[in-house]
Amino acid sequence: MWNTFLGKRILGFKYAFKGAWMLLKNEASIQVQVAISILITGAGFYYEITTTEWIFQCLSIGLVLSIEGINTAAEEIANFVHPDFHSKIGYIKDVAAGAVFFAAVTAIIVGCIIYIPKI
Repeated sequence: MWNTFLGKRILGFKYAFKGAWMLLKNEASIQVQVAISILITGAGFYYEITTTEWIFQCLSIGLVLSIEGINTAAEEIANFVHPDFHSKIGYIKDVAAGAVFFAAVTAIIVGCIIYIPKI
């Protein structure tokens, strides 16, 4: 069964869910971002944001969490490949963290556009 198209998709979903759970369980940055996401989602219900605003808010939350997951994976790979300090590894980690920064700033801007007029 697991060699069928559907079986492989089910296994892929299982591994993806496991990875998401591992991120939530082990990574403080994801835990903080999920907590913020829950608060912002609550604010969306409180302020009765529009469907379009919900779309942008959900996309922003998904973007930040996804890029943070990729950043964590890049850092883990870098630590595995070269556990000691190396300037190239430091550069790779900094660039990955920079990608999270861009996503977070974008999410903050979207949040300001949605909520400042309502407050």
